[in-house]
Amino acid sequence: MDMKIIPIQVAPPAKSSAWYQTPSGEPRGFIQPHALDELWFHTGTACNLACPFCLEGSKPGDTRLQLLRFADAKPYIDEALTLGVKQFSFTGGEPFVAKDMLRILDYALQYRPCMVLTNATEPLIKRLKQLKPLLQRPHALHFRVSLDHFDATKHDIGRGAGMFDLALQGLRELHEMGFSVSVANQMLADSTPSETAVCFSEVFRASGLPEDLHRVEFPDFHPPGLDVATPQITTNCMVTYQTEDSRRAYMCAFSKMIVKDKGRMRVYACTLVDDDADYALAETLTASMAEPVSMKHHRCYSCFKYGASCSEMR
Repeated sequence: MDMKIIPIQVAPPAKSSAWYQTPSGEPRGFIQPHALDELWFHTGTACNLACPFCLEGSKPGDTRLQLLRFADAKPYIDEALTLGVKQFSFTGGEPFVAKDMLRILDYALQYRPCMVLTNATEPLIKRLKQLKPLLQRPHALHFRVSLDHFDATKHDIGRGAGMFDLALQGLRELHEMGFSVSVANQMLADSTPSETAVCFSEVFRASGLPEDLHRVEFPDFHPPGLDVATPQITTNCMVTYQTEDSRRAYMCAFSKMIVKDKGRMRVYACTLVDDDADYALAETLTASMAEPVSMKHHRCYSCFKYGASCSEMR
């Protein structure tokens, strides 16, 4: 492995006062990182779809976060390996809009398992033949496909006509090729959890997929940049309602995300907070691991209340 030495950033970026205390002046709750089990890469906010509810605000040609190149990713893959990383994961936007995505996966899979979050539509489907050789790499590649609803009409309201069927086609083809797959959906207000589970199982079975296919549900994280009113998480909250074990299970305790913003690479605390510059912890993974993570973002409350996590490692 061609290791690249990356200088450690001495001083962390300056934080706003809100990083440290709530509007009422109480000390913020924090999470102390304890490991780098999973390293996420944001492949950029460009996407082939323009879903109005997208938590990243992604759409075709979007440049809020730039597309990830192999030269951007490789130094962080190499550094993560020295820190004991167990998995590499990729999110977007749509990762397969990034032209270097296959090259990045080919490199990362030599060393660790990988997971890719995808809408499984045209950008992925047109690269299925190129993905097949990755089945022969030393480590496994897993895909998590977004299905907003078990009802095609309701799914397509946000994603566009025909996208439900196309996503299922991509999901089925990945499964038939031999890749591990799962599904992600937002918690549905028009269906009970048990009804949702039954209906998704019926969809999977009708599509030639295992009816017990693993499925991950998320609360509404809202589009980026919104000022969403949630209860403030204080130091007292983190010791009264959380245990040491539950705090260690927060994503920001065992993972980080690499983001390309205005042409510069940054290490962010997790996959959900790249719309807040306070969460850009450092320029290297080594330096970022020393930075406690504030619970000030409104999406932190989803982790606090629901135990929400983008990871499938916990």
